[in-house]
Amino acid sequence: MTDAGQTRLLPRVEEARTSSPRRTLETPPAPEQERRSRRALAGRESTVDRVFRASAYTAGGITVAIMLAVGLFLSARAGDALGKAGFSFLTETDWQPQAGTFGVAAILFGTVTIALIALVVSVPISLGTSLLLSEVVTGQLRQFLITLVDLMAAVPSIIFGLWGVYFLQAEIIPVSEWISTYFSWIPVFAVTDAEGEPFTDASAFTSSAFLAGIVVGLMVVPTMTAIMRESFSRAPVGEREGAYALGSTRWGMIQAVVLPFGKGGVIGGVMLGLGRALGETIAVYMIISPIFTINWQVLKTGTNSVSALIALRYGEATEFDLSALMAAGLVLFLLTLLINFTASSIVARSRSGAESDV
Repeated sequence: MTDAGQTRLLPRVEEARTSSPRRTLETPPAPEQERRSRRALAGRESTVDRVFRASAYTAGGITVAIMLAVGLFLSARAGDALGKAGFSFLTETDWQPQAGTFGVAAILFGTVTIALIALVVSVPISLGTSLLLSEVVTGQLRQFLITLVDLMAAVPSIIFGLWGVYFLQAEIIPVSEWISTYFSWIPVFAVTDAEGEPFTDASAFTSSAFLAGIVVGLMVVPTMTAIMRESFSRAPVGEREGAYALGSTRWGMIQAVVLPFGKGGVIGGVMLGLGRALGETIAVYMIISPIFTINWQVLKTGTNSVSALIALRYGEATEFDLSALMAAGLVLFLLTLLINFTASSIVARSRSGAESDV
């Protein structure tokens, strides 16, 4: 191209540069503008939505208010006993409010022991039953079994207590004797007298924490099973089919998809079952033989729980005795709240299906 041609071309290029639109980076909208845009897209809130939101907030507020009212009531009524006992209320094992010597160490130990035994019994049963209902059986048989398990939750506590005392106890004593005979080298399974000599009489194995824990464990199975089953049934169908397509067996699919996805439900069910076991009253009251010492031998006769103590002493309690019982109830109330809040935080942090590799 000649110099004259280049001279004629330069003005045209310059004109094209000035006339063409320039691309500029758009600044992101401000958060307030983004919120307004979203509200505009959402449209006006309907009357039904407003009523539903108000009802939900009201129900939640009433629940929190009731919980706070229970805590304040127990704190107010327990003030006299806690003021007299002080910190020793948590460390003292004896229970003689009129003598000024009382505490929840022994009964709290028995409460936790019964609850832990209940978990050992109920968790495997609930986990297996929930997997059976969600992954194995189908159709009308599945619905029948779900209804049957749910009906267990409707059985009154006193029925479980009567069944435990008059039927299960006679069947459990030989099992307790066998465990004590072959596993007495584990301190919690030994059954000995004050001198450390082993007991051989069958009466030493009645009304134990072991028996109470089994009965309470069977009582919490429906609650734990329902939560686990619902969690397992929500595992993504695509991930299930993907596992089968890769050649996985049913158990392999359950390990890779269902159990990781339902981890939050399993944890939540176990913690709720633990809270239920800690507060069980009538069945435990009918089974145990109350003592006010820390009994590490779970197969041996004698244990206690906070709820059973309140049921046992409430009818004949004086004003100060009632304050002491309210203090014990306050400890159980706070312990249950702690367990439930812990379960909520664990479930909230667990993301269902996050660990699935399929």
